[in-house]
Amino acid sequence: MVEFERLTDSGTLWAVKYDGDNANIFDIIFDQWTDIQALIAFFKANADDLNGYFHITDIDTAIFDTLEDAHSLRCLILDLKPEDSLDSLFRPLENTRSSEMILSREKAKGRCRRHSSWLRLYAIRLDSGRYIITGGAIKLTATMQDREHTLNELRRLNYIRDYLTQLGVFDYDSFEEFNNED
Repeated sequence: MVEFERLTDSGTLWAVKYDGDNANIFDIIFDQWTDIQALIAFFKANADDLNGYFHITDIDTAIFDTLEDAHSLRCLILDLKPEDSLDSLFRPLENTRSSEMILSREKAKGRCRRHSSWLRLYAIRLDSGRYIITGGAIKLTATMQDREHTLNELRRLNYIRDYLTQLGVFDYDSFEEFNNED
C-alpha cells in the first residue's frame, strides 16, 4: 500500500509515501543526498563507476558536488512559483521517446556546475506540469539497468505506474478523484 503526499500547494507535485516509511520519498531522497556518512559509503562502493564515467577519483569532491547539487535541485523544485511549470525540469525517462504517453515515466536531473549531474529524481507525469515523485538515485552509469540501486528505481517507477492504472488513474483529474475518495 502506498500513499501520495502533496508537496506543493498548487498540487503540481506529489511524492509517494511507501508502506513502512515514516516520510515521503522526496524527503527520504534528499536526506540521503545530504547524509555525509551515507555518501562516503556510496562513493566508496561505487568508486569505479565514479572514475569510469565521470573521471573523478576524489570522494571528497564527489560528496561536495552531491551536497551542492542536492541543495540547488531541492530549491529549484520547491521554490517554483505557481505559474512556473515543472515540465521545464522533467524529461522523458527514455531519451528516444518522441510522443506523449499516459502516466509517462520521467526524470529530473540536477544542475551541477563542474560536470553533468548524477542526481536523478524519477516521477510519473499525470498531466502537463503535474508529477508524482516515485524515487531518486545517484546515477553513475549510462543506463539504469547497469546497477542494482538504479534498477530498483526503475522498478518503483513501473510499480507506481501499474498501481495508478489499476486504480483507474490516467491523468490529474482521475488522480484527484482517487485522492478525494480516500
